[in-house]
Amino acid sequence: MTNHYDNGINATDFEGVVWRKARASDAYNNCVEIARVAEDAVALRNSRFPEGPALVFTRAEIDAFLAGARGGEFDGMTV
Repeated sequence: MTNHYDNGINATDFEGVVWRKARASDAYNNCVEIARVAEDAVALRNSRFPEGPALVFTRAEIDAFLAGARGGEFDGMTV
């Protein structure tokens, strides 16, 4: 598997990956799913549209986002 992916790739184009959804997801599948697609890359997709586009991020990008989320930097961003 290559380590470079274009953002917006169809999530179904990733072969052999395991998509994980948070246990906090509601009954309507309103959640974001994540899958490791390479040693240093993960993809995110909208669980309501599993065949839709996926965004690919490096480990460093995900680590920075999670640190910000844990630190409250994104509080108040939900509608």
